[in-house]
Amino acid sequence: MSASAVFVLDLKGKVLICRNYKGDVDMSEIDHFFSLLMLQEEEGLVCPVMSHGNVHFLWIKHSNLYSVIPPDGESELMSYRINTHVKPLIWIESVIEKFSHSRVEIMVKAKGQFKKQSVANNVEIRVPVPSDADSPKFKTSTGHAKYVPEKNLVVWSIKSFPGGKELLMRAHFGLPSVENHELEGKPPITVRFEIPYFTVSGIQVRYMKIIEKSGYQALPWVRYITQSGDYQLRTNS
Repeated sequence: MSASAVFVLDLKGKVLICRNYKGDVDMSEIDHFFSLLMLQEEEGLVCPVMSHGNVHFLWIKHSNLYSVIPPDGESELMSYRINTHVKPLIWIESVIEKFSHSRVEIMVKAKGQFKKQSVANNVEIRVPVPSDADSPKFKTSTGHAKYVPEKNLVVWSIKSFPGGKELLMRAHFGLPSVENHELEGKPPITVRFEIPYFTVSGIQVRYMKIIEKSGYQALPWVRYITQSGDYQLRTNS
């Protein structure tokens, strides 16, 4: 769909910006638009598309346009929440096997469920282990794993994780005691990561203009990054 003209109005219908690209729209049509809008609002039937004769209006309420004077330092302009189901960006499968209170073997498979052109950086996969585990041995397809005994964790660190890839980590621990580890419960696996130049929602900034009255040259720049936040998955054993 192409537009012949673009108008930005204030809430009283005053034209703030007008761009009549093709020159085929009568300027008086904007008066018809505001009359139609007022009529629809009175009837409670506000629609984003309206027509008057052969002219079709596709409109956005003025409060959805943002003109911002940012404060010094970092600030948040807008936040949003998406309600659609999103599959985990890094999917974890785990198998934990205990052998007669003598040892425990852990297999963790991680799969990047995001587009192949993207890469997750600084990935950390934290796997809980029994509190009395010792003598750790590790084997990883990528990255390195280490035992953190004070937190009862194995931390698998992956510097670069491409989308669509499957990676594997195996761990072996001795279990010197005969404690009932079922009483310890099953803490979740936690995952930390960040994916630059990627958004889950697909929302993008298509236009940005910086107005600097002092004449200082300011260049618009947008950076996209997806961070894991609180990201937990249950273990299988």
